[in-house]
This record gives sequence, structure tokens and C-alpha cells, in this order.
Amino acid sequence: MPRAYRVVSHHSDRPDHRIAFVCVQNAGRSQMAAAFARRERDRREATDRIEIVTGGTRPADRVHDVVVEAMRELDVELGDRTPREVTPDELRAVDLVVTMGCSASNVCPAAWNGENRDWGLDDPHGRPLAEVREIRDEIAERVDALFDELLSETPSAG
Repeated sequence: MPRAYRVVSHHSDRPDHRIAFVCVQNAGRSQMAAAFARRERDRREATDRIEIVTGGTRPADRVHDVVVEAMRELDVELGDRTPREVTPDELRAVDLVVTMGCSASNVCPAAWNGENRDWGLDDPHGRPLAEVREIRDEIAERVDALFDELLSETPSAG
């Protein structure tokens, strides 16, 4: 089994999967991805099995207004979220680092513990709401598929 999908007993204090959603500013795509991941984790009752981290290499002061607006349409509130810097220690502690299509060159991939995937998404900053909705919906689909994949690799507690 690949290291990124190592399974730990449900009696352990460590979740089965630790995922980091990383971008430069942590003010758009990575915030949406983390919000959708938290929602999926709750919906699938996997809170004890999946840990979610989000951050940026050069965080913005706040989440982009157009992103907040697009997410509110789905009853997801990001206006209270503050972009934050992701640390090398956090990245070393995760199994999967998902970058959003932006350069995360300030974070050395050699420090990443597990797998890295780049989703190659357009930056929503400065785009019209209709385009941000398309980006948002693509992120939601990708997060859903990621959870299908991760939870199919995780045996149910029994």
C-alpha cells in the first residue's frame, strides 16, 4: 500500500488520512477546498479518520470577497476565515498535499511526507462571480472524488 494511503487502526489517536490544501495566498481555492473537505468529512462521519489542513506560502489578509460570495450561495461561510501560512512541520505531518494550480515553490516538496497532487485550477481572484462559481463547483467535485478514493481505502471500524 503506498505510503500516502497507510491505514491506522481506529483505536489510534492518529487519523487515517491527513490532507493539506495549499495555495499561495490561501484566500480562494485552498479555502474553498478545505471548506468542502470539512463538509464532506462531516457528511460521511469521518471526523476521526480525516484531518484537514489549509494554508498558503504568502497568505493574503482575508479571503477574496468573490469567493466568500460564491460559497455563501451554498451556505458555506468563509467570511470569518483568515488566510494563514502553512508550515513545513504541518506539511511533513500530512499524507497528501493538494496544491491548487499555483506555484507553491516556497514550500520545498522534499519536506512533504506523502503524495502531492496539483489540481491545476484557475485563480478566482478578480474574476466575475459566474467564473468563480465554475471554479467552486469543480473544487467541490474534486473534493467529493478525493473522499470517495480515501474512504474506499480505509476499512470500516469493526
